[in-house]
Amino acid sequence: MNEINPKLVNSLALAYLGDSIYEIYVREYLIRKNIQKVNELQKEAVKYVSARGQYSYLKLMIDNSFLTEEELSIVNRARNHKSHAQPKNTDIITYKHSTGLEALIGYLYLENNKKRIDEIMNYIFTS
Repeated sequence: MNEINPKLVNSLALAYLGDSIYEIYVREYLIRKNIQKVNELQKEAVKYVSARGQYSYLKLMIDNSFLTEEELSIVNRARNHKSHAQPKNTDIITYKHSTGLEALIGYLYLENNKKRIDEIMNYIFTS
C-alpha cells in the first residue's frame, strides 16, 4: 500500500475513515459487554456514535485537557473545514465537533497509533 502522510489528508477524508474505526471500537465494546440482541446493540451504539454523543465525549476530553495540542489542532482543522453537508438529526455545531472527533481517530489510525486510539476510546467508554 502507498505511504500516506496523515497531515496532508483532507480533514473530511480523515473523518470518513475515523467514523468507521470509531464504529468498530463501539461495536466491539458492546459485544464484549455481552449484549446479545441486535436491537439493544443498536440502541446502545447510538449513545456513542450519534453526533450528539460524539460531541459530548469530545467536549469532556477538551474540558479535562485529555487531548494533546496536536490532537486539538486536528480536531479544530476538521471542525472548521467548509462542508456542504447538512446534518439531518442535529445542529451544525454539534455535527462539526463530532466530525472533529472522527477526524482525530482517522488521523491516529493513519499514524498507526493504535495505543492512543485505545486510550481515547477507553476514556469515552469509562466516562
